[in-house]
Amino acid sequence: MTFGMLEEGNSLFKAGDIEGAVCCYTKALKLSDTQAERAVLHRNRSACYLKLEEYSKAEADASKALDTDPGDVKARFRRAQAFQKQNRLDQAFLDAQRCAQLEPNNKAFQDLLRQLGAQIQQKSAQLNSTDARVQQMFSLLLDSSAKDSDRQKAAQNLVVLSRDEAGAEQIFRNDGVKLLQKLLQSKLEDVVLSALRTLVGLCTGHQSRVSNDIHAVLGMEQLCAVMGAGASTVCLAALLFVKCFVSCTFGAHPLYGFATEPSKELRSMLRHLLEMLPAANVSGAGRDGAINLLVKQVPRKSLKNPDNSLTLWVIDQGLTKILQVAGTVPELSDGPALTDNTQMSCSVLLSKLYDDLNGDKERENFYKLCEEYVQQHFGRSGLDAKLRAIQTVSVLLQGPSDAGNRALEMSGMMDAVISLCASEDVTHQQVAVEALIHAAGKAKRASFITANGVALLKDLYKKSENDRIRVRALVGLCKLGSAGGTDFSMKQFAEGSTLRLSKQCRKWLRNESLPPTSRRWSVEGLAYLTFDADVKEDFVEDKEALLAMFELAKSEDKTVLFAVGSTLVNCTNSYDVEKPDPQMVELAKYAKQHVPEEHPKVLFAYSSFLCKASVTQYICLCYYVSSTTFHLCTFFLVFLALVERQEDRGTVVAQGGGKALIPLASDNSSVGKIKAAQALAKITITSNPEIAFPGERIYEVVRPLVSLLNLECTLLQNFEALMGLTNLAGISERLRLKIIKEKAVPKVEGYMFEEHDLVRASATECMCNLILSTEVQKLYLATGSDRLKLLVLYSGEEDERLRKAAAGTLAMLTAEQPEICARIPGTTTHWLEILQALLLSEITDLRHRAVVIVHNMMQADKSLAETLMESEAMEILSVLAKGGEGTPDPVSKIAQNCLSKAVEYGIIKSSQGQENGRGTEP
Repeated sequence: MTFGMLEEGNSLFKAGDIEGAVCCYTKALKLSDTQAERAVLHRNRSACYLKLEEYSKAEADASKALDTDPGDVKARFRRAQAFQKQNRLDQAFLDAQRCAQLEPNNKAFQDLLRQLGAQIQQKSAQLNSTDARVQQMFSLLLDSSAKDSDRQKAAQNLVVLSRDEAGAEQIFRNDGVKLLQKLLQSKLEDVVLSALRTLVGLCTGHQSRVSNDIHAVLGMEQLCAVMGAGASTVCLAALLFVKCFVSCTFGAHPLYGFATEPSKELRSMLRHLLEMLPAANVSGAGRDGAINLLVKQVPRKSLKNPDNSLTLWVIDQGLTKILQVAGTVPELSDGPALTDNTQMSCSVLLSKLYDDLNGDKERENFYKLCEEYVQQHFGRSGLDAKLRAIQTVSVLLQGPSDAGNRALEMSGMMDAVISLCASEDVTHQQVAVEALIHAAGKAKRASFITANGVALLKDLYKKSENDRIRVRALVGLCKLGSAGGTDFSMKQFAEGSTLRLSKQCRKWLRNESLPPTSRRWSVEGLAYLTFDADVKEDFVEDKEALLAMFELAKSEDKTVLFAVGSTLVNCTNSYDVEKPDPQMVELAKYAKQHVPEEHPKVLFAYSSFLCKASVTQYICLCYYVSSTTFHLCTFFLVFLALVERQEDRGTVVAQGGGKALIPLASDNSSVGKIKAAQALAKITITSNPEIAFPGERIYEVVRPLVSLLNLECTLLQNFEALMGLTNLAGISERLRLKIIKEKAVPKVEGYMFEEHDLVRASATECMCNLILSTEVQKLYLATGSDRLKLLVLYSGEEDERLRKAAAGTLAMLTAEQPEICARIPGTTTHWLEILQALLLSEITDLRHRAVVIVHNMMQADKSLAETLMESEAMEILSVLAKGGEGTPDPVSKIAQNCLSKAVEYGIIKSSQGQENGRGTEP
C-alpha cells in the first residue's frame, strides 16, 4: 500500500506536480509502520519542500530521515540546501562537508561546499566591518555628555544597520536590546522613534530573536506605554513594532496552531491593549493603535475555523471598555482623548467582533451587554450621561447596526434624540443630529423620521448660526431624501429638492475656510444624494468640487474616505450588484410586488467623464488609500469602472494607473484584492504590458492575475485573468517562469475543461504561449496523462478560436519536442481525420498550423511520414504545394517541404516538375 503511494508520489514529482507528491508522501507516512520506509518518505518530501521554497519544513523532514539513517547522503544534502536558504551557513557547511567526505567525486557536493565557503567568508568580512560601526553607535548613545544631535544621528544609523543581516547580528551580540529598552525611555522623540524602528528591523523575519531575546527584555506593558505616549509618529512606529512582535510571538493569527483557549501570554497582551482604551494617560493616536491591533488580531481570518473563543474572551473582558471610548463626547470635560478616526475605528472593531460570533445565543449576549451599558448611562440623571448613551448608539449604528437598532428602540431613546435636536446647546444638538442621521439607515425608521423629523432638520439647517449644526442637518436631509437609493420610483422629496441640497453640499465642500470636519459632512451628504442621476450629472461637471473632494480625502481624518468612495461609486454607477433576472422582474410585476425603477439617465457614461476630468487625482488618492489601514473596496469598484471601456484604459495607464493598482492588488482586503486584480487584468489585455508596467513592475502583475483563477471568482474574472496571462506569457521566458512559479499551470489546465466556450478557448490560448517554456513541455512529455490527447481533440472542435489555440500549441510542441510526434496517433483513432480537416480548412491560420504539425511529424519519424502519405493528406499537401489564390506562400512552402521529405524517405518519387514542387506520384 505505502510502496504504491511512494511510487505515485515519485511519478507526480517527476511530472512537476510537487503539491500532489507532498500529499502522497504525507498519506504514506500515516500508513507506514517501518522506520526505514518512513525515512525514505521524509527524504522525498524534503525534496518537495525545497521545490516549494518551504525551507524550514524541508530541513525538518531531512533531519527526521537522518535520525533513522545518519549515512543517508541525499537527506544530508537536502538539509544542507535548506540551511543555506535559511542563511544558517555554518550548519549548512558542516552538512555539505560530510556529504563531500562520503562521496568525494560528487560534483554537486563540491559545488555547494565552494558556494558556502565563499558565503561564509563574505559574511565574516561584513561582521568584522559592521562590528566597529555598532560599537561606535552604542558609545555615542550611552554617552550622556554627547550632543543631542550626535545621539539622534547615531540612533538613525542604528536603524539602517538593523535592516542589514550582519548589522542586526552585531546589535544582538552587543546586548543591543537592553540598550534599545533604555532608549525607549528617552525624552527625545527622534531617539525613541529610531529605537522603535531598529526593533522592527531586528524582528522582521526572525521569530527566534523575538521569542528568545526581545520578548525576555521588553514586556507588553512597556510597549503599550510607548504606544500610548505623545506624538503620532512614535505611536505609529510603536504600533508597527507591536504588530511584528505579536506576529512573531503568537503567529500571523493567534488562534492558529494554539490551544482552543487563549494562552496566558496572549490574554496578557490583549488585556494590556484593552486597558489602554479608556486610560486617561493614553494619547488619541495610541488609542487608535490599540483598537487597530485588536481589529487585526482578534477576529478569525476565516469563518471556516469554528473556534471563536478569543473573540468571546475579548467581548467578556473588554466590550464595556470599547463602548466607553465609543460613547465619549470630546466636547465634554472628562473622557479619554480621541482623534477624528477613533469612534469610526470603534465601529469597525465592534462590527468585526459581532460578525465573528456563532449563533443566536452569542449574538443575544452581545445585544444584552450593549443594551445594559446604554441603559446604565441613559437612566442616570443629567444630560451628560444621556449624551454618552446616544453617542454610543451612534457608534453601534455605524458598526453592528442590529445592536444599534435594538438600543435605539429602548424606551424614550428616540424621543430624547428628537428633543435634543431642538436644544440650544451646540454639543447637544450635534450629538443628537448625528444620531438621527445614523438612525435613518433603517427603511422603516427613515419613513418615521421623514414624517416627524424633516421639519426639525429643515429648521436647524435654515436657522442655526453654527455651521457644524447646519451641515449635519443638511446631511440628515440628504440621507432622508435618498432613502430610496437608486430606485427612481421611491423618491422621498419633491422634484428638484435633491439638486438644491447637492448644490449646498458642493458649496460647502469648495469652501476651504470651513473646518475639515464640516467639509467632511458635506461629502457625506453627496454620498447619499449621488444615488440620484440628476445630482451625478451636476457633480461630475463641477470640476472644482471634485478636486476639493480629492484633496479632502488626503486629510488626517480617515473617516471621510468611505464617503468619498461611496460618492465615486455612485457617480460611476460601479455598484457591486447583479442585475435582476428579467423573468423574475416580470413575475414580480405579475404578483404586484414593488419593482425598483432605474433613472432614465442611469446609463450616462459618468466614468468616462471622470476618467478624462480627474483620473490623475483619483490615482493619487488610490496611492494614499493603499498607504492607510482603510483599504476600502469602494475605491477598487471605481477603478474597475474607469477601465471598463477600452478607450479609457490608455488614459488610466498614461497617468500611472497600472503602477497604482499593483500594491492595491497585493495588500488589501480579500474583496479589494479581487477588484484591483480584475482592473489589472483589463489593462493587461488591451494595453502593451511592457508599457503599462515598465521594468520589474511587470513581474508583480502575475500573482494578482493568478489569484483570479479561483472557483470563488466569476467566470468573467477567470476569463480576463487568462487573457492577461496569455499576453504576459507571450513576452519573455522570464515571465513564463514567473507564471509557472506562481503555480498557474495546473489552474490553466483546469480551465481548459471549462464548459464556457470563451473561458475554455482563452485557457488553451494561454497554454499555447506557456508551451514555449521547457518546464511546461516536460509536462506533456510525461507519460500517464491525457494532456496531448486533449490538444488533438480540441484541434477538431467546431469552435474556431479553440481550434486555433489547440493546433498552435501542437505545432509549437511538436517543433520543440519531436518525440511527442510519435505519440499523437495513440491519442485518438480520429487523429488523421482531425489533421486532414485542418489542412482542408478555409481559415488560413488553421491551414498554416496544420502543415507545420504535419511537417514536424514527418521530420520526426519515417513511419509517421509513411502513414501520412498513404492517406488523403498527400493529395491535400500536393494541392497546397501548388499555391495559387487564397494560399499564402508560407503554407505552400511548408507543404512543398513535406513532399520533399517524403521523396527523401523514398515514400514517393518525384514526377516531372517535382523540382518546382508541382506534382508527386507514389
